[in-house]
Amino acid sequence: MNPIQVEIVACSADDAVEAARGGASRLEICGALGQGGLTPSVGQWRATRAQVDLPAIVMIRPRSGGFCYTDLEFDTMLRDLDAFLEEGVDGFVTGCLTADGNPDAKRNAELVRRAQGKVVMCHRCYDVVRDPHAALESLIDSGFTRVLTSGRSNSALEGAPEIRRTVEQAAGRIEVVPGGGVRPENAAEVVRLTGVNVVHLAPFVRREDTSCQANLDLSFAGSLDPAEGLFDLIDAASVAATVRAVNPNS
Repeated sequence: MNPIQVEIVACSADDAVEAARGGASRLEICGALGQGGLTPSVGQWRATRAQVDLPAIVMIRPRSGGFCYTDLEFDTMLRDLDAFLEEGVDGFVTGCLTADGNPDAKRNAELVRRAQGKVVMCHRCYDVVRDPHAALESLIDSGFTRVLTSGRSNSALEGAPEIRRTVEQAAGRIEVVPGGGVRPENAAEVVRLTGVNVVHLAPFVRREDTSCQANLDLSFAGSLDPAEGLFDLIDAASVAATVRAVNPNS
């Protein structure tokens, strides 16, 4: 039996280093996870690849707030994809919806085509589609390799029955990747309930940056979390605990 893979979200090169140290199988590279994940910088990718040799896919998403993009935003996505393709990435995580909440088949197929045979995972825009059964068929027809989903719920554990339904419908035509609220303490249960062979998570630990303490009355971020002086970093120990939990006999 093949081991269950542990895919870790990395929002910095340091995240990627910690993920690798904990035994991650593969990475999703993105920026601004607090906004659902956005396209990272090329510099972030280069710094990550200089330190870590795990398979890694890169987020292509130009803004937060939804998945129906203007022509200029979509042009930006294509340009970013082309740029990262030249950098030698292993694949992409992306996806477009129409204004009425259906997969944008034309744009999705163009993204997959531009990826030139690389892995392409549809992100959690799948979780807000109008009809998940029809949407999954559309993603398969567009050529996506994987689909990330919490089972249309706030967490993959809560959405486990829907994820299992998705796995059954997929029937091996697309890899179903459970993500959302996956933690070391529930990862094995998510695997058991869904029948998947991979889990996707971002086990962060909050760290302090003391450089802002000279003026605590000023806030750049407003109500955003984390505030100045705090940042999140992947926790290698939590990654290792997840690997052990989903592969207890390894």
